[in-house]
Order: sequence, then C-alpha cells, then structure tokens
Amino acid sequence: MAAGALHAADDDDTVVVVPLTVFDKVNFDEHILAVSFFHPPSPPAAALEVGFAEALAAHRAWAGRLGGNRSTILLNDAGARLVEATADVALASLAPLDHPTPELRLALNPNLAGGEEEEEVMLVQVTRFACGSFAVGTAAHHLVSDGRGASAFLVAWGNATRGAAMDPVVPARLRASIFPPRCPPRVEFEHRGAELVVKPPNGVEQQGLLHNGVCRSSSHEHDVDELVVIRRVRFGREFIAELKSGSSPPPPSSYSTVQCVAAHIWRCATLARGIAGGEVVTTLRVAVDGRARMRGRPGVPDGYTGNVVLWARATTAAGELVSKPVGHAAGLVSRAVSRVDDSYFRSFIDFASSGAVEAEGLTPAADPARMVHSPDMEVYSLVGIAFNDLDFGTGRPFLRRLSHLPEGHVVIESSPSGDGGVDALVCLFRRAMDAFEACCYNLAMGDARL
Repeated sequence: MAAGALHAADDDDTVVVVPLTVFDKVNFDEHILAVSFFHPPSPPAAALEVGFAEALAAHRAWAGRLGGNRSTILLNDAGARLVEATADVALASLAPLDHPTPELRLALNPNLAGGEEEEEVMLVQVTRFACGSFAVGTAAHHLVSDGRGASAFLVAWGNATRGAAMDPVVPARLRASIFPPRCPPRVEFEHRGAELVVKPPNGVEQQGLLHNGVCRSSSHEHDVDELVVIRRVRFGREFIAELKSGSSPPPPSSYSTVQCVAAHIWRCATLARGIAGGEVVTTLRVAVDGRARMRGRPGVPDGYTGNVVLWARATTAAGELVSKPVGHAAGLVSRAVSRVDDSYFRSFIDFASSGAVEAEGLTPAADPARMVHSPDMEVYSLVGIAFNDLDFGTGRPFLRRLSHLPEGHVVIESSPSGDGGVDALVCLFRRAMDAFEACCYNLAMGDARL
C-alpha cells in the first residue's frame, strides 16, 4: 500500500483565500463517499498519479484546504491524498456489490481520520483486486462542490490519465465573484425555514442519529434501535415509459423522468413506512441544479464547479398522497420544482448576502447530523451527471455506489448500462424495505389507490 498527497502540477505557489459562496455555505458540511467499480485491466499506478496531478492543476480547489472556520477555501496546493491498496481476493467474491457490508464500504473508501487544522477536501483510494478488477473510492467535500462539479474533476482525472483533453473549468480563485447580490437586493421569497433554519439551542439532542447503521432516536416513531438499509432499485426503459405515460398530463405537457420516479418512490415509501393514516404530513425535498435555471445575467458560466443547488419542497398529507394516483404526486413534484426558478435562486443570493443569516443565527437546513427523515424524503438526481464517464483508458465503471445515505434519502442516476433506464438508491429502515420493493416494481399498485 502506498499513500501520499499529490500536488497540483502548477508553478504558481501563491496561496489564495477564496470565500465560500452562498450556495457552498448552505450545503452539507461533510465528505461524500462513493466507490466506482471497474473491470480489468487496471491502469498503471504511475499513470494514475500523473493524471491525478494534472487534474488537480486544473481543479485547484481540490488540492486546497478548508480554512477560516470552514468559510473559505485555501488555494495552497497542499495536495490531495491518493492511496493505493491491494486485495488478495477476486472482486466477485465480495458480491453482492449492490448491498455491500459496512466493513466493505469502510475498506474501499479513503480513511477520513486526520489531525490537520485545515481539512483536506479530496481523498481517493484505488484498490486493486487479484482478478485484475479495481475500485476507486472517493471522499469529496460537499462545501467545495456539488455532484456535477465533483464529477468534472473525476472525469478530468480519467482524461488526463489516458492522454485525452480535459474540459476547461472556471479558475477556483474566481468563484467568489460568480454570484453577486443585486443592487438593490430583492428578497422575493421566504428562505427562512427552507434553505436556512434557526440553529437548535446548545444541549438539544439531535434526533435520529445513526451509529454503524443503527438508528438511536428519542422520537416516539422510532423508540427502539432499527437498522437502516440501502437498496438499489432499477427501472428499465419500458418501465419508465409506462410510468411517465400514467403520470403525466395530456400532451403537450409532460413531467420529467426524475419527477415521475421521485413521485413514485415518495408514494411507495410513504406506504411502506406505515404512515398513511392519521394526520401525518410528508414533505419531499428535491435538489434543483441552478446552472440551467439561472438564465439572467450574470448566469452560471460553463465550467463552474462549485455548488449551485437549492431544494424544491412538495408537501401533502400522507393519506392523500397514497390514496390518489401517482399522477397527483408527480404534479406536486413538478410544480414544486418549477417554482425554484431564476427568480428564486437570485432571491436566495440576496437574502443569504444580506447579513440576516449571521444576525439571526440561521444555519443550513442541509444538516449532516440528521440521519432520519421520516415522514419526509429527499431526492438527489445524478441523471446527466458524468460520473459514469470516468475512464482511465481501460473502460468505464460498471457500477458506482454511494457509501452512505441517511434514512429517507434517494439518489437517482442513469443506469451504467446506458439502456435508457435509471437506478435509484433508496435508504429506509429495514422493516419498511420489503414493502417498498414490492410496491416500487408494481405499476398497478402505483396507478391505483394504495
């Protein structure tokens, strides 16, 4: 095993302190861990290291550190950690990779333990198996980038390793100038209670914390330890076509694939959780990428790799959600997403830049310590994001797996097979998962009143 911090291949040794943007600050303050699996052959270690350094030179933020009480990125070219590991077993012996054990997830991801005053933002572990297959585990800090930005770095690494051109990116030192508030500011929407919430008093116990996948919650809904599990559900092209046909309004209107899948999963999870009775209210939060939404000036330049995500919120009574057809849920999702438009993003910039966040002690609603979201759900779409384009010259990954999700989180991504279907990673309590899987593959149940 070899480990080291590879530095950007850049002659500029100037340390630049770049403030986090308002979109960076409102996101999850944590590393996002994932593993991509590749068939043989594995690329040479030297080629990976050279490509990694070249990618860091272009994506300089990933070679920096978080500083300034986690409010800035230090562009100091301190490097990113790249670990090489070997396993004396065949990858097939670790199946099923779709449902890896906590021990396997830990073994394939880089170790986040450290003692640096300034936190590393990118760590990578390449594990080579006896059969020639290999896995690439990544830990990318969400304060630096969203999924689209993180994938841009990984694809650049693959391109540099195999000698292909890297796509141009906006220099990290310019990111603070991308989202200026308007003059005068116009806060047209309520952002308190949406992206930003009142910080809980010191000493108040966080509800729904997890330890090794087990929930320890003081709420009455979960008064005993319960195991949280993640399942990958796969929806083929024909299933998606039938779901969209049954969910969308008459032409020419139509709901997107992600909106229909999110609505279907929301209903099935609500049924599986057993919360459809009584007066329970459920909210679905959907991450919305602002790159295509912010169409005014200034817009988001091509090659920008920081965070540009806010959340749409659809809320309804749980009983109504499952008693009406899936088209009703899809309509709720579609209308919620459509409201998070250019005006909403710019209103958020103005509010978050106004000083109200600091004056009122507001904190991001995206709280990594909240590990149980029932009766709510959160959906993140990676459809169209280039994680599956990572190629070191030996082929693309046949599987990518996030290593951790909170209960109630869903990640929708394009099928690695490229067959037009989508995969969804769904995290629920184990007691609810069997009922969820029975529902999610049954469109007859989805179209009917559950």
